[in-house]
Amino acid sequence: MQYMCLIYSAEGTGPQPGSDEFGPFMQGYTDFTNEMANSNKMVHADALQPIATATTVTVRDGKTITTDGPFAETKEQLGGYYLLECDDLDDAIAQAAKIPTSTYGRIEIRPVMVWE
Repeated sequence: MQYMCLIYSAEGTGPQPGSDEFGPFMQGYTDFTNEMANSNKMVHADALQPIATATTVTVRDGKTITTDGPFAETKEQLGGYYLLECDDLDDAIAQAAKIPTSTYGRIEIRPVMVWE
């Protein structure tokens, strides 16, 4: 079954570029990505550009309205995702716990409805 692991954190938290912790943090992502690919669990993964680049689209009464910024006005923002093929929810939880951002942010896991 496919599970989407949505990576949430507040921008500016966790290791930042230029800090001593940033290199090992990014290596953690490289290691996790390689582990998922080598175990054939990886379906796809990507990071998102910063929230300042987001545009929200709403259609009301036939009119398209755009708003700068993300839809959710929360402290933590969606920063990227992994789409994984896992045996079950327990397996997805075990894999999500390895995502480096889980140590200071949150990983939301959602089963994917695959249309065939």
